[in-house]
Amino acid sequence: MISVEHLSVEFSARPLFTDVSFVVNDRDRIALTGKNGAGKSTLLKIIAGQQAPTEGVVAVPRDTSVGYLPQVMELANERTVMEETLLAFDHIRDLQADINRMNAEMAERTDYESEDYLALVDRYTRAEEHFQMMGGLNFHAEVERTLLGLGFERSEFDRPTGELSGGWRMRIELAKLLLRQPDVLLLDEPTNHLDIESIQWLEQYLVQRAGAVVLVSHDRAFINNITNRTLEISCGRIWDYKVKYDEYVQLRAERREQQLRAYENQQKEIADLKDFIERFRYKPTKAVQVQERIKQLNRIVPIEVDEVDNSALHLKFPPCQRSGDFPLIVEDLRKAYGEKEVIAQVNLTIRRGEKVAFVGRNGEGKSTLVKCILGEIPFEGNLKVGHNAQIGYFAQNQAQLLDPELTVFDTIDRVARGDVRMRIRDILGAFMFGGEASDKKVKVLSGGERSRLAMIKLLLEPVNFLILDEPTNHLDMKSKDVLKEAIAAFDGTVIVVSHDRQFLDGLVERVYSFGGGRVREHIGGIYDWLKDSPPALPCREGANTAANGNQSHSGSVTAPSLQGRAGGESSYSSWEAQKAAARQRKKLEKAVSEAEEKVAQLEAAVHLLEDQLATPEGSSDTALYEKYARFKQQLEAAEEEWMTASEALADTTF
Repeated sequence: MISVEHLSVEFSARPLFTDVSFVVNDRDRIALTGKNGAGKSTLLKIIAGQQAPTEGVVAVPRDTSVGYLPQVMELANERTVMEETLLAFDHIRDLQADINRMNAEMAERTDYESEDYLALVDRYTRAEEHFQMMGGLNFHAEVERTLLGLGFERSEFDRPTGELSGGWRMRIELAKLLLRQPDVLLLDEPTNHLDIESIQWLEQYLVQRAGAVVLVSHDRAFINNITNRTLEISCGRIWDYKVKYDEYVQLRAERREQQLRAYENQQKEIADLKDFIERFRYKPTKAVQVQERIKQLNRIVPIEVDEVDNSALHLKFPPCQRSGDFPLIVEDLRKAYGEKEVIAQVNLTIRRGEKVAFVGRNGEGKSTLVKCILGEIPFEGNLKVGHNAQIGYFAQNQAQLLDPELTVFDTIDRVARGDVRMRIRDILGAFMFGGEASDKKVKVLSGGERSRLAMIKLLLEPVNFLILDEPTNHLDMKSKDVLKEAIAAFDGTVIVVSHDRQFLDGLVERVYSFGGGRVREHIGGIYDWLKDSPPALPCREGANTAANGNQSHSGSVTAPSLQGRAGGESSYSSWEAQKAAARQRKKLEKAVSEAEEKVAQLEAAVHLLEDQLATPEGSSDTALYEKYARFKQQLEAAEEEWMTASEALADTTF
């Protein structure tokens, strides 16, 4: 479909990549990867025809359409959401106008046998066929499905785009791009402003309905679920892997090992040649051999090794005082702005050391609840931050609190303590501030760079309760891995507001989902929640019905909406029963957990006594045998207690 031939790009005489060639085939799903600054976005712009290469060509067949979504674009303000989205079909309207014009012309003419008239009929027939192939004017339903899939409510279709945030306006641009159905989609970080449900909808759309796709993304789950091919830009070259991202990572590691071995062998060969030249440079009898070695040395093409990353860097939060057992207790919390209720009947308890996720569509109240926790806005109900809880908060506006006159290095140097000060440049490198970037002043950094710097600063501050609002925005995959490992090793309490499934996987053990003004608790990790909350298909209808269907999820701790339901009292009674069942489930889960802990402690004690009895001194110690028998009895009783609690939990219906 698209052929990239001998492409080279230079900036200020510095080559970004050289002599790059590859082909994009129909139905290819390509992940474009490489370190920041390798040229991924530049390559997408060149393929889209928005930037010219230094050398080489991009051959796009005349009948192949290309759609491009950049990371940043200028957006209009004067139209509504629906009006702006309908611009995707301007070409259909133009075609309809042409058909109407040709139809009117044929009605007026009488030279039915002329070549000119027959040519007009032929053009009209082809235009009409093309118009019908594109669905004619029956595209409003498709527009609605696409907007719903990307997170809009029907009530927002007539809302002026000027009232929307940049993230929601980018969704409109993505909707327009998908509705045009180009043969090749070029997507630069398409998930940056999407929630989990919208990301899943987009995944299914791209897999089921798109032609060829070339995308840049730092969302590992997203690119793994879509792509079947990975193009890596490294050392100014393109490496083409016919596998999805996770498999590419393995193959890349093997390739780097081979590069290292080849590099080491080459360095040994160079050292041997130089040693021979130096030893015999001034010996007339060796002049011919010396000249031959010099020529050999000049012919050697240096082997380049892929850039070494710092993903193996281990960060730990500095030690902090222990908080109380319950850093956060929320009871019947409600927050409304005027008549608009954002969240209501919120009940949740977070224990010390727990790591939980807040998930849900944008605008459903996640950040509102965080602001309530931080005491930034008033609310109704009760909210208690526990004894000695020291909160560390990261949000996008944290970047605005940095001193603009300090350098990147000095910003971190001022908060670093102890051994960490010796590793500041390594830490900065792991978050894409390597080399000269560490000497930049904060005031010249982009918004994304400031956010990354604010995240590093938070990592080095002594806190015991972390609240992170979209912490992975602007981070590449290596930086995400460093951050995830640091949070996993953190022995304090964590609330993460995130749409990044890969980042949340294995990190959180409880999920709170926000939707319809309610907050629902789900025991388990992010994929446990997703398994019980299947995504809507690209052609979905009745998004509101699907949303309501999730309200009866087991483990729910809030009442479902009773509005518009028949039998309000019955529904309320049902909710009361669910709430009582949820309390009973928590009680049983606690009993099982305590019994498991007791069994584990007794097993450890029994094993210790067995080891002592196995020694010559212990084998003759009667008191030790009595103690062992006593502990064995206690262990059997604890196991029986655990079995009873587990069976009660398994037999209870919720």
